[in-house]
Amino acid sequence: MAIPISEKGLTLKPSLREFFIRNYQVMAKAKKPKHIAVAGNIGAGKTTLTEMLSKHYKWIPNFEDVDHNPYLMDFYEDMPRWSFNLQIFFLNSRLRQLVEIQKGTETVIQDRTIYEDANIFAPNLHEMGLMSKRDFDNYFHFFQTLKTLVQPPDLLIYLNASVPTLVGQIQKRGREYEENIRLDYLKKLNEYYNKWIGDYKEGKLLIIDVDKNKFAEREEDLGEIIRKVDAELYGLF
Repeated sequence: MAIPISEKGLTLKPSLREFFIRNYQVMAKAKKPKHIAVAGNIGAGKTTLTEMLSKHYKWIPNFEDVDHNPYLMDFYEDMPRWSFNLQIFFLNSRLRQLVEIQKGTETVIQDRTIYEDANIFAPNLHEMGLMSKRDFDNYFHFFQTLKTLVQPPDLLIYLNASVPTLVGQIQKRGREYEENIRLDYLKKLNEYYNKWIGDYKEGKLLIIDVDKNKFAEREEDLGEIIRKVDAELYGLF
């Protein structure tokens, strides 16, 4: 039975009515502010993709605070001494970002997530003997408390890259404090990333193979990512 859609009693066939309802729902989803996060190892291209998607969708970009991190240079020079301090700085920085995102009215795309600090970087530092058990336990319990206070992203985009790709992109950008990054450090981080992504249940997930998808260099590769993002967020194909 058709349902009236105006005071004059105009009706629509069920199939047409469903079409309009579907389009209305898509438009409503598109207007609702969202939180998109980009995750990936050092050198995977998170900042570049964040900038590109921000420009395309007119989203507010939220970048990792690298330039103003008072511990980063010291950390790469002496990891055991500064690992706990560095992780606490990142945790506090990303928590502050999440609070602002949840209070805001605009869609935000975030460069790296709070989950990576606790599930990848801190455990890796502990396993490599670069963070004591006491510091790691203290840090992880603190993260578990904070995790209950924030919402996960509406979409997590994971940039999966091999160590050779990571090294190549790290060398291209030429940051002084990254010159001493060890290959075994990047390799272990990749292993933790793969485990975390394999178990990720917080929300929608989109995996991009950076070894094959050169979005920074090829417009068609960026277009492929945009189509997938549209499908995940808005149901557009």
